[in-house]
Amino acid sequence: MALSTFAKLIREAGDRSARENGAEFGAGVQTCLAMALGRLADYSSSLCMWAPAGEFVAHTFGRQALPMVWDFAEVNPLSDTGWNGACEWVRRVLEATSEAKLSPGVVAQASALNQPLPTDSVDATITDPPYYSAIPYADLSDFFYGWLKRSVGTVHRELFLSETAPKDEECVALSHRAAMYRQKDASWFEARMAEACADSRRITRDSGIGVYVFANKETKGWEAMLGALIKSGWVITASWPIDTERGGRLRAHNSAALASSVHLICRPRTGFEVSKNATEIGNWRDVLHELPRRIHDWMPRLAQEGVVGADAIFACLGPALEVFSRYSVVEKASGEAVSLGEYLEHVWAAVAKEALALVFEGADATGFEPDARLTAMWLWTLMSPDSSSNSEGDNELEFDDEADGNKPKTGGFKLEYDAARKIAQGLGAHLESLTHLVEVSGDQARLLPVSERTKHLFGKDEEEPARTTGRKKSVAQLDLFVALTGSEDAEIIWKEKTVKRLGETTLDRVHQAMILFAAARGEALKRFVVEDGVGQDGKFWRLAQALSALYPSGTDEKRWVDGLLARKKQFGF
Repeated sequence: MALSTFAKLIREAGDRSARENGAEFGAGVQTCLAMALGRLADYSSSLCMWAPAGEFVAHTFGRQALPMVWDFAEVNPLSDTGWNGACEWVRRVLEATSEAKLSPGVVAQASALNQPLPTDSVDATITDPPYYSAIPYADLSDFFYGWLKRSVGTVHRELFLSETAPKDEECVALSHRAAMYRQKDASWFEARMAEACADSRRITRDSGIGVYVFANKETKGWEAMLGALIKSGWVITASWPIDTERGGRLRAHNSAALASSVHLICRPRTGFEVSKNATEIGNWRDVLHELPRRIHDWMPRLAQEGVVGADAIFACLGPALEVFSRYSVVEKASGEAVSLGEYLEHVWAAVAKEALALVFEGADATGFEPDARLTAMWLWTLMSPDSSSNSEGDNELEFDDEADGNKPKTGGFKLEYDAARKIAQGLGAHLESLTHLVEVSGDQARLLPVSERTKHLFGKDEEEPARTTGRKKSVAQLDLFVALTGSEDAEIIWKEKTVKRLGETTLDRVHQAMILFAAARGEALKRFVVEDGVGQDGKFWRLAQALSALYPSGTDEKRWVDGLLARKKQFGF
């Protein structure tokens, strides 16, 4: 009732302002008040939660979805969080825009497939396109569409001709969500995206630039987006991740969620300087020869800039794709055209190889077995640059039904299965043969925590540690012995461990040593490292040092491998 009443009053205020100050001023007043109504609606649904950390009401759209919540906080529509606060935000935007003294702009509603601009008329085209199947934009728009239609439908009639937000031509891949979208599959998305990119290419001068923002870590989404750009006449010359995501959001917790949005930098193919001296048909052998050199030059630069993990992997796409996209088609000696998917397989392999060289600080990564290389690359992929988040006054929360703090958490380190498969393949490993290290479930792959590898490492009799259900007692002073041995773990009490056989790989032997340390088996650990000769292998300590740098802070693995390394001198190495 409050929203309906405000919508009615907004229409009346617009009519009154139009009579007193003219139609344009009245339309402006009515439109600005409608923006405040939309903000009020965002804080007036039963999906708003109370955020106890900051003691404020978190709005409906903490992320681009409508999540289920168990209870909600109700806003007084006449309070500072309600209408008064909404108007205050609109006022501040208007004042800041006025003080900036910006040049007047033009806003037009049009299809991206047919933009109302002349050919070769702009210097830059910058867009943040739909993310494949990630978000049903038009459906979510209906939340605000109804209230906007009620409040400004009379002054912007051309924008509200339909009952709900238009959906028929929306460029998304939602065939898996509902029968009404059955035609909107991957082919639909790529075809429509290619048309949109081609029209952007049409309006951009040969000397111009295109910037496409993309933050979807799903491999299919990336391949569809990249394929559309190449088909439409763009050459992808660079890809830079720019921090756009809050590090404290729930979606980023213990996942490979990108901390950045990757900005794909493109040039028109006919205007790209390299293509002037190149044929439209590329030689597959030449492309494969140039690819590793390009990645080798690019990866160290990213590392110096602090771009690591998933961000760095996707940031390498730009330079790698420049080699491929400068040609309209790349052919093998047989005349067969090379698909983008096939080329990307080689890209992932080249990126993985170069990343491992950084992880092992110049050491010969080929000296390690596939399981060690996969573990190192997996953990490196999950890393992201440290970022500070100022939560004071931040009233935007991101909810994730898969990241409920009240649910029991599954240990390990997760990646999207397809991304994990490509990393493994690039390293010469196969997930199917590493079931003792990786668990695959649906579209997720999980690198097992060390505590779940006991059966493989020590045998069936010593498969699992005995876990406590109580919480660790608080102590007034830290026990140095406990800190060094890890004998009192907050979650795990280990059964006695005996190494009946040495691990087959370097990674297995490092993990065996870590568990012996965690179980406070000091003498057994000494026998294992010294008498059994495990510590004589330089690869053992190099891998342990690399894992220490890669395991996230606060994890059991980090604490255990650091404890092992702290004993190195004690063991005489």
